[in-house]
Amino acid sequence: MELTLLGTGAPAGLPRPDCPCAACATAHGPAARGATALLVDGTLLLDLTPGAALAAARAGQSLAGVRQVLLSHPHDGPAVEVPAGLPQPVRVPDGRELALLTGHRVLAQALDAPGTGYAVTGPGGQRLLYLPPGGAPAGLEEQSAEPYDMVLADVLGRPDALARLRAVAAVGPTTDVVAVHLDHDVPPGGELPRRLAAAGARAVPDGTTLTVGVYEDVPDVPRRTLVLGGARSGKSVEAERRLEAFPNVLYVATGGTRGGDGEWAARVAAHRERRPGSWRTVETCDLVPLLKEDDGAPLLVDCLSLWLTDAMDAVGAWDDAEWAGGGERALRARVTELTDAVRHTRRTLVTVSNEVGSGIVPATASGRRYRDELGRLNAAFAAECEHVLLVVAGQALALRG
Repeated sequence: MELTLLGTGAPAGLPRPDCPCAACATAHGPAARGATALLVDGTLLLDLTPGAALAAARAGQSLAGVRQVLLSHPHDGPAVEVPAGLPQPVRVPDGRELALLTGHRVLAQALDAPGTGYAVTGPGGQRLLYLPPGGAPAGLEEQSAEPYDMVLADVLGRPDALARLRAVAAVGPTTDVVAVHLDHDVPPGGELPRRLAAAGARAVPDGTTLTVGVYEDVPDVPRRTLVLGGARSGKSVEAERRLEAFPNVLYVATGGTRGGDGEWAARVAAHRERRPGSWRTVETCDLVPLLKEDDGAPLLVDCLSLWLTDAMDAVGAWDDAEWAGGGERALRARVTELTDAVRHTRRTLVTVSNEVGSGIVPATASGRRYRDELGRLNAAFAAECEHVLLVVAGQALALRG
């Protein structure tokens, strides 16, 4: 089954008309994207967009053989003109299956937003799933699906759609996940492929023809990632973004509740509001047992700097005499135990930590001790991770991976 992407952009296209943002200003040439439309084996058109016939011609295809046109979502603005010879576009009711004369079968999938997803099975048994912009599948909890060969979805706008599909094994390690409906909400340059790779997805230019069921070099999701950054740099947002396309994430908060601290409570509330509703939260600094659990859900640990505070409290590191009398050795043992658990863990792990070495030198000996120990901890932890990122002004810089 061959699939030609006549467009891969959001309904308004990319660049958006009259938009001065950085992403739109640089979206030219191969980076420009028309509204998403898919041509399957030259006979089935998923979503009719303005200029579809011209887009097909540019891709070396023709719409002359199209026997069915299906719409996946409401189209704003004036009605799209149907090119001569094409059948009238229709939306298929949820749960209804079409059997085409070409041997393709199309099943309409219910969504949690206005629109319809389409699961297409080719004459040779290859399976693809196409989801509209802003939509995620509904009612998957009771399904036990075989993995699709290919999924085309709004990966950046609705990463939870991938999480739901992964939860029922409809997306597996060899599923080719292609991002479509791409809009201007991702900065230009290498940010798009980096964000997609973290979700196990990729993007292709308009006009690309893909063969469904042929193995592609699907991006490997890193098993261990350390995200560093200064205060309000966006490091926690970056860490959360790296796991939002995966189900059943366990969020490990190392800071506790700090009863009576209103400012801290506001910080905690802001973090909770950002997390997907399917994530669970545990408040603990006892990380080693969690890392030793086999085949558990992905872990997001926020953050190492608060874990270190707790560890230094436990060994009396703030007192010079206790530090010299065994506190330093005890802390080193705790760090070694943690990093050894990171080395051997089987879980997907994303961890946040503060980068404090570039700031003001603390005025007290205990403050300088904490700064130095956090630098050592970050270095030891990073040595065990496939990916290490430094977030500066909301921009993630890859230090490793």
